[in-house]
Amino acid sequence: MKLTFSPASPFARKVRIAAIELGLIDRIELVPASVTPGQANDEYSKITPLKKLPVLTTNNGDVILDSYVIVEYLNEIGGGRLIPDYGPRRWKVKTDHSLINGMLDSMLLCRYEKMVRPQGAQWQAWSDDHWNRAWSGMARFENRLDVLNGPFDIAQIGLVCVLGYADFRFADCGWRKAYPKLDAFNQRMLERPSVKISVPPPA
Repeated sequence: MKLTFSPASPFARKVRIAAIELGLIDRIELVPASVTPGQANDEYSKITPLKKLPVLTTNNGDVILDSYVIVEYLNEIGGGRLIPDYGPRRWKVKTDHSLINGMLDSMLLCRYEKMVRPQGAQWQAWSDDHWNRAWSGMARFENRLDVLNGPFDIAQIGLVCVLGYADFRFADCGWRKAYPKLDAFNQRMLERPSVKISVPPPA
């Protein structure tokens, strides 16, 4: 298998953590790629017209898109420990992950608004609204002890990636002071080799 990814991407980090936890990382070739908003990348567009990272190419040449779908695929072939198979917990975990993924989407849009959009064309109210979505999501998970203290699953992996991305791109946002339970959770998660190894490189 081949994973086209960026070491800075929290979505790709999610997949890498899952692959390590499932014992599949040695079966995956990691192929770094760069996709910059506003810049053409015809070669990567041949893999996916959306130009989104990451993408998993299976051994038979199938292309699997979206970080969650990739994790779901890896979970199926790797023993199924990260996503519950059935019942109420399955839908709770999937819903929690959807919220977390939306938080990451909003954080990424804030990053693009600040760093990519030309000066004078930036929309501060729009950026503030998206940051508030991510921040409010953190507030919700601060009080979700079932997630913070539950079994290691796709929701916990996603939350680790949110907090890691906050450190990576929004180092001065103050999330640790605002959310001490999330801070304790993150410190505990960093003891896992999969989480520690996948921390984004220095900016």
